[in-house]
Amino acid sequence: MNTEELLNIGREHISPALARSTQLVMERGEGAYLYTSEGEKYLDFVSGIAVNNLGHCHPKVVAAAKAQLDKLVHGSFNLCYYPSVLELSAKLSKYTPKGLDMFFYSNSGAEAVEGALKVCRWKTRKPGMIAFRGAFHGRTMGALSVTASRASFRERYAPFWPSIVHVPYPYCYRCAYGKTEDSCSLECLGEIKRTFEMVMSPSDVACILFEPIQGEGGYIVPPVKYVQGLREICNQEGILLILDEIQTGFGRTGKMFASEHFGIVPDIMCLGKAIANGLPLSAVVGGKEIMGEWAPGAHGGTFGANPVSCAAAAAVLDVFEEEKVLENCNQVGGYFKSKLQELKEQYPVIGDIRGLGLMLAVELVEPNGAPNPAATDRVTKYCLEHKMLFFNCGVYKNCIRFIIPLNSDKTIVDQGMAIFKEALESLGR
Repeated sequence: MNTEELLNIGREHISPALARSTQLVMERGEGAYLYTSEGEKYLDFVSGIAVNNLGHCHPKVVAAAKAQLDKLVHGSFNLCYYPSVLELSAKLSKYTPKGLDMFFYSNSGAEAVEGALKVCRWKTRKPGMIAFRGAFHGRTMGALSVTASRASFRERYAPFWPSIVHVPYPYCYRCAYGKTEDSCSLECLGEIKRTFEMVMSPSDVACILFEPIQGEGGYIVPPVKYVQGLREICNQEGILLILDEIQTGFGRTGKMFASEHFGIVPDIMCLGKAIANGLPLSAVVGGKEIMGEWAPGAHGGTFGANPVSCAAAAAVLDVFEEEKVLENCNQVGGYFKSKLQELKEQYPVIGDIRGLGLMLAVELVEPNGAPNPAATDRVTKYCLEHKMLFFNCGVYKNCIRFIIPLNSDKTIVDQGMAIFKEALESLGR
């Protein structure tokens, strides 16, 4: 079938509920590139939304998945253990923060969030949860209840889970308190204490769910002192701290997990996306004092810990070691950020550059500093026409995020930045 015939099938049989940014039919991928069914080559700065951290179809990951396919595709983890999941668990526990060495595997990031919320309520016997404005944690009802990145995601789905309070995320570029880095007194952290005083007693709060870098909300990096202060509040009040590392995990920020940048260890981590470099897999991670006490039958799932996905995930960890992926991420990430800084000096439409490692974004603004989603839309369309793909983010849809494979070299950055510069230039025409 030709492309138009394939698209007609999609229009007839695929629900439009999933928003789609292009009408491309992608047939294959290799490294940092995607290829359409008609053979057109696109530079991919989306990476499956931070899933393909090792690029498309990394040969070692593909080989591991193929080898497992010849042995066992599924047998139900409720029934038996698989060698691949046991091997993965042993390897992964060497990378996770100290003390977080017990896993519950599922398929998607949203499932990991749901599991994390459940285990916190189960462990503490408390109903309350604190999440953040601008946060994105998934589209299932529990995950959506703690999501607040765009009101449209929640439209017509109320009522949500009860006893959830959203507080401001530390968005320094648009500080709601008019502070600068030099004058900051963590007024935003004080909102949590005010919540305890006026909305929900800490004795009723099971957990605080936090993205160590806010993803869909705009690739916002919080101050180190904020994250450390959040950890202190949880310690003082007996509240479990969940870090959603679904988008930040597996090297995206230049460290295996973003929590390492802040010098804290959470009680629970949510992992997903890049864990198996394209195969569906996610995990709730915690210490034995929490995960080990989660009673048999308290949670479950049919496809969790799929042997093929786990074999691929184990291969991902091998590639990180063998190819020095984190070292490359930091080197190329620094180079990438310097190129963005050069563009910021030339084009005032770029108001802010932020991110860590190869989790980078720019915020496009009006001359008065207001969000400029129109410019973001024009730049995105220009780049698509010139065979480059990326996604916007941010509450106002005015941020552009760049998510290239962590094993990319500088030529990938140069190619993308040449097109991006042309797109910025086109705004003045």
